[in-house]
Amino acid sequence: MRHTLSILVENRFGELSRIVGLFSARGYNIESLTVAETLDPKISRMTLVTAGNDQTIEQITRQLEKQIRVIEAVDMTGFLHIEREMALINVSAEAGPARQEVVSLAGIFRAKVVDVSSDGIIVEATGDWAKVSALIELLKPLGIREIVRTGTVAITRLSERNAAQDVVQEIDEEMTV
Repeated sequence: MRHTLSILVENRFGELSRIVGLFSARGYNIESLTVAETLDPKISRMTLVTAGNDQTIEQITRQLEKQIRVIEAVDMTGFLHIEREMALINVSAEAGPARQEVVSLAGIFRAKVVDVSSDGIIVEATGDWAKVSALIELLKPLGIREIVRTGTVAITRLSERNAAQDVVQEIDEEMTV
């Protein structure tokens, strides 16, 4: 099963290679990886997608949390969350029916045409992994020349955060009684 992990780490050199090394040393594959600073420039968020059963992912998460510079590691799969990735897809499409088919498919998937030449189109698609993958599969027969994909980024839904805050508040209230 596909799992999305959100990992907060100290923003220091070498941290990315330490995390990736942890995965490769244990034989786990990373399907997608994005890293960027958070609002606090001292902290970065890694969003990592990997495959495995629940027990394996739980073990990985525990191992990540034992790392010195890891602040938090969460399997987002267990929470209501929003995931997005972006792809730039260079498609062969000369003027005429082939080009119109690419433009139509882009419209159906709410993708944008970001560049056009006499023999091709570059389409920008944003959405969850399944949506971007579905568009790519439909464009393959038309002649994809190149694909560039970002990794997945994920954030918990506001409703999930409110529910978690309610639980914490209830626990606090119980402890003060």
